[in-house]
Amino acid sequence: MLVMAEAHTPASAVTVTEAKAQLSSLVERVSRGEEIVIRRGRTPVAKLTAYVPTRKRRVPGDLDGQIWMSDDFDEPDEELERLFGTRE
Repeated sequence: MLVMAEAHTPASAVTVTEAKAQLSSLVERVSRGEEIVIRRGRTPVAKLTAYVPTRKRRVPGDLDGQIWMSDDFDEPDEELERLFGTRE
């Protein structure tokens, strides 16, 4: 059975001069999910894409009281030592 992959739509390309003149409309297109390649002559030099916010920064102690750790968590485990051959 032959399965065809979805065709990737190539990004639109504009020159630097066109990008300067059409920046507002390019930003609108990018906000709808399109990618715009900016060229200097025929050479691509930049890509205009939608902004994706980064994940929330982790704060030390944010899970305080929600995680429990045994007092002997770092003590040797006899069974594991036997399995890995470090204990007889």
